[in-house]
Amino acid sequence: MRYPELLYTIKGINRLQSIMPRKPASSLRLVEPVRTPRDAPSTTDQIVESITSAIVEQRLMPGTKLVEQQIADVFSVSRTVVRQALNQLSRSRLVTLLPARGAFVATMSAEEARQVFELRRLVEGGMARELAARITDAQIAQLRAHLQDERDAVKRADVSGRTRLLADFHVILARLLGNEVLAELIADLLSRSQLIALMYQSGHSAEHSQSEHIEIVQALEKRDGRAAARLMEQHITSVERNLRLDPRTPDLAAVLRPRH
Repeated sequence: MRYPELLYTIKGINRLQSIMPRKPASSLRLVEPVRTPRDAPSTTDQIVESITSAIVEQRLMPGTKLVEQQIADVFSVSRTVVRQALNQLSRSRLVTLLPARGAFVATMSAEEARQVFELRRLVEGGMARELAARITDAQIAQLRAHLQDERDAVKRADVSGRTRLLADFHVILARLLGNEVLAELIADLLSRSQLIALMYQSGHSAEHSQSEHIEIVQALEKRDGRAAARLMEQHITSVERNLRLDPRTPDLAAVLRPRH
């Protein structure tokens, strides 16, 4: 896969940021949209957030049919509003709209999954390198607090909570750079990564991810950009390698042979 280098470097993304208003770095929930304090979430936004959160936290499986009327009843809105939300989710490729059949939680091919992880390595490795050069002690303390939340969720076997927190970690790093464009991009990629994990039976444990996050923060605390980038890329590669993207082709003779 080859893309213009501009799209994959943090400097390139920062050029996009230069034409947009800057916002202070702060913690970001993965499914929380970027908006100014004066903005109130619309009902459409609430539906988008709810469905995205359910996918990320593995409460909605790939291929699940999203019935418009049921969603409309939950949020006490018209089906037109629901349709707007589903169209928005379709643009972010979390939902597939099929003519005469309706909306479904998206599925993803093995090749698309590989492309997602390739993009994550390129983007997040550069992000970690740049963050190491400018991170503050207060931001390190914020990351340490987040790691403790991750650790607590893992210990109490809070599946949805730990899934959200482990994903939030990556978006928070982008937010610490003050780059909302990057934060939105990573949030989108992480949502797709959760779909991939559901489809291809990830064997990467939450404990393993949490320990890898600790190593990344340690490198950031040392302001070691090379190590931070390497550890981030290794972390993403480790997650990808634990997916069953290449299932073995069954031996039909062995599978179909009558049992005695």
